[in-house]
Amino acid sequence: MSLKNVRLEVMQHLEKDVDSLIEKYLIPIDTIWQPTDFLPDSTKDSFFEEVREIRELSKELPYDFWVVLVGDMITEEALPSYESWLMDVEGIDQIEANGWSKWIRHWTGEENRHGDVLNKYLYLSGRVNMKEIEKTTQHLIADGHDIGTGRDPYKNFVYTSFQELATYVSHNRVAKIAKQKGSKQLAKMCKIIAGDEMRHHHAYSEFVERIFTVDPNQMMMAFHDMMKRKIAMPAHFLRESGGQIGSAFEEFSNTAQRIGVYTSNDYVDILQKLIDRWEIGKITGLNEEAEKARDYLMKLPPRMYRLSERIKIPENSFQFKWVDPAKL
Repeated sequence: MSLKNVRLEVMQHLEKDVDSLIEKYLIPIDTIWQPTDFLPDSTKDSFFEEVREIRELSKELPYDFWVVLVGDMITEEALPSYESWLMDVEGIDQIEANGWSKWIRHWTGEENRHGDVLNKYLYLSGRVNMKEIEKTTQHLIADGHDIGTGRDPYKNFVYTSFQELATYVSHNRVAKIAKQKGSKQLAKMCKIIAGDEMRHHHAYSEFVERIFTVDPNQMMMAFHDMMKRKIAMPAHFLRESGGQIGSAFEEFSNTAQRIGVYTSNDYVDILQKLIDRWEIGKITGLNEEAEKARDYLMKLPPRMYRLSERIKIPENSFQFKWVDPAKL
């Protein structure tokens, strides 16, 4: 049987449990938080006063913070790209009645709120160039993104397990900075977004755990292949107006590292957490190729930590079109 057919068979085997996984990891629409829970109520007389408070508190937040918040928002707003990519994975195949497609739609519905609430906050803050941000968001959706997973469900679930934990780290750190600077409402907003990301991380990690129990050799190879080529986060494809695909990523990454929101060490920490979560060192019954892949994975974090120690981050901030220092 071909690898493609094996993967399809495994996805069909796991599909019977998707409804219970939705119940376990996703929250019913009528009870989950919505963006309006964290934003001024435009129907109330207090709306303008609440907006003024946001604008005043936002003056305490530094330039690099705004760059990171904007980048986080833009990658959340590019959700149509992520949904269309996952819906095309083998075993999901855009089938409306498929349990996996039901998961993707419900997961998308939860994720959609993140970009929505951050976008509105940025607009009300008056501290950023919304038109330039909107252009970057449209570019990110229009450009698409090749993250190296193809239609392979194993590789895609490794990617989402990693990416969801990375976004948790980023949003959680942004929340801490906002709280330290006195923007408590923004801190709550980012903290609850981080909570969503952690739930989603646990979900995708369980998908991988379940695959390891029925197809350990190929799941190990998929994990190995994704880490060998490195995880390309959605931010890798950022560009400002007039730039080439991905041209804004390096400076955005430097900014995030400079203020400690997401660093090269965090990347390695997440890899180690996945190795530990999936108990890679304890998996039995592997063939020779998968054993070599496991060996590579187990030795990778120490090597990457050593490399990360050599990275030098520029001290000076890059001038993004998204944020005008004169408005801060």
